[in-house]
Amino acid sequence: MSQIHPTAIVAAGARLDDEVTIGPYCVVGEHVELAAGVNLKSHVVIDGRTKIGERTRIFPFASIGFETQDLKYKGEPSSLEIGHDNTIREHVTINPGTEGGGMVTRIGNHCLLMVGSHVAHDCQLGDHVILVNNGTLGGHVVMEDYAILGGLSAVHQFCRIGRHAMIGGMSGVERDVIPYGLAMGDRARLTGINIVGMQRRGFSRDEIQSLRNAYNCLFGDGGTLSERVDEVARRFGGVGPVDDLVAFIKADSSRAICQPKPANGG
Repeated sequence: MSQIHPTAIVAAGARLDDEVTIGPYCVVGEHVELAAGVNLKSHVVIDGRTKIGERTRIFPFASIGFETQDLKYKGEPSSLEIGHDNTIREHVTINPGTEGGGMVTRIGNHCLLMVGSHVAHDCQLGDHVILVNNGTLGGHVVMEDYAILGGLSAVHQFCRIGRHAMIGGMSGVERDVIPYGLAMGDRARLTGINIVGMQRRGFSRDEIQSLRNAYNCLFGDGGTLSERVDEVARRFGGVGPVDDLVAFIKADSSRAICQPKPANGG
């Protein structure tokens, strides 16, 4: 049966699985749905049309599902969907969607949102995403599977962070970061490929080498970026990470692609 501390306040309309744990001084709103194994440690506040998946743990003073900070929000019945086996640490804030962004914010499975991180309205996070302490996502940001945002870093609204990409700490991201890329800096620039991350996740030596060759070709001299993308697809296509890279760049986006710093330092 659910374990609900006597100091917790759970609205009558909330839908709780029988195996939910709600600790001291938590507040759960009337439209909230908590699946089996969800554990609210203490002082957690969840509101809005929020669904939280199995075995997700939420730590003290997290604020989940309250109305967005977007000034265009007019009270539309938007929602927040959080998957299973996530860890949401202290003081994390996550906002629901808006009419201008599809009405829903989504967080996948097995994600780790560390202390003080923020997920704004209409963001879409894949699986195994990590936001390190005080990492901040603006509205409509997409972070694909296994992407990592370093501590004290911020991502501008509408940016995309590709799968297996890693953003260094204290960075400001204002352009799309390619899959498997490493980026860092006040206005983040690419610094290479996330080779260590790829090795840890079981990518083969051939896959990594093909991606390195594709990266060098993509950001080499001569031609336009579009022409170099086509050349990468022709020369190195058929390898999973390379195909991810090509598809990411060819997809529609309101942001330019983050690129390496020029050799002349410009």
